[in-house]
Amino acid sequence: MNTPLPAHPSRRATGSPGPLRLTAFAAVACVLLAGCSGSSGSDDSGGDSAGRSGGRLKIALITHGAKGDAFWERVRKGAEAAAAKDDVELTYASDADSAGQAELVRDAVRNRVDGIAVTLAKPQVMKSPVVAAKAAGIPVVGLNSGIDAWQSTGLMEYFGQDESVAGRAVGDKLDGLGAKHALCVIHERGNVALEARCAGVKKTFAGETDIQYADGTDMDALTTAVATRLQQEPDIDEVITNGAQFALASVEAAKKAGSKAKVATFDLNQDLVDAVRDGSVQFAVDQQPYLQGYLAVDSLWLYKTNGNISGGGVTPVLTGPAFVTKTNVADVARFAEGGTR
Repeated sequence: MNTPLPAHPSRRATGSPGPLRLTAFAAVACVLLAGCSGSSGSDDSGGDSAGRSGGRLKIALITHGAKGDAFWERVRKGAEAAAAKDDVELTYASDADSAGQAELVRDAVRNRVDGIAVTLAKPQVMKSPVVAAKAAGIPVVGLNSGIDAWQSTGLMEYFGQDESVAGRAVGDKLDGLGAKHALCVIHERGNVALEARCAGVKKTFAGETDIQYADGTDMDALTTAVATRLQQEPDIDEVITNGAQFALASVEAAKKAGSKAKVATFDLNQDLVDAVRDGSVQFAVDQQPYLQGYLAVDSLWLYKTNGNISGGGVTPVLTGPAFVTKTNVADVARFAEGGTR
């Protein structure tokens, strides 16, 4: 999940949202045809006509991801693919600071978008802007973070990995590998998804599980923190990280510490695929970020156009966990190269 930005990140927004384009022809046709709806696409009702009357739905994807991070580029790539298919006008914005992310949601509400997809790394902070969106008649769906809070936060649908389930699966896998002492590295304190993962590992792993908090904005500091811990506790035989780049840093940390600890991780990127292939990383847990971005945008189009609600609004749509190991990494590699895994 996710490399946070520096302590005071600047807000970033890309894309070029504009007003809905209703052509003169469509406007005249609406007058002539008694069955035309007067909706502009900003109400929170299924079967909206905006996508059929010549206008383009405006959808905002707002995450807590860092600019340039390979994980979030996959989320964005999936969202852009869905937007292209659905002829949706997509705006992407991100801010690792939860207050900044909340303000981005409020900006989207003020811009009267037709739908919002948002991550819930810090659910309590996001609750107020989600309420504001719903009050404005804008449907909001969740992705990636906050599977335990999406309904209470007021989201209509959710797409992502059950992090507790993923963590427990990792704990079971470590037992199968014969590990005895695991160090689970959390690079962003308070991020509910990362905390749930490590808690899940601890719940099922028969060995000892320790938590290491580290600064994900400073890779050198993180590498040093992990190396120091491995030197202090030489019986640690497994390091579990919460992002591909942190796994690669932990491989270096183990070398620096002279430790024989193995490294495994949640999340995947191209470099991590190569590391699994050469055996320097034991395995990765892929939550399919491309799929999360794709489904989030497509679901809003489906709802506004057809009134469809994935999972009936009561069940999350799971995109993981999927284990990538040396035995199946070749099957994943070609998709990873294309940016879809």
